[in-house]
Amino acid sequence: MISTVKDLAAEALFVSCLQPSEDPTRTAVEEAITSMILLHGSDGCAACVATEFGDHPDAAVSRMRWVQTELAEVVMMGAPVMH
Repeated sequence: MISTVKDLAAEALFVSCLQPSEDPTRTAVEEAITSMILLHGSDGCAACVATEFGDHPDAAVSRMRWVQTELAEVVMMGAPVMH
């Protein structure tokens, strides 16, 4: 179940409007994850990620790398990934 939650958080952050250049705070990351899950649902987040990987694979790989780094920092700081 933990990997499912982490996957959902990654998908939600991926489809959010946050950008690496913004250097978002932990709170901003958590809020983005929560709002994207509420907006798109788990299936919708996954579908958006799949579309981006199909349409823009190079950019999607780079963005997912950033997402994984952000989530690792949130988890390392002991903060919940989702509300």
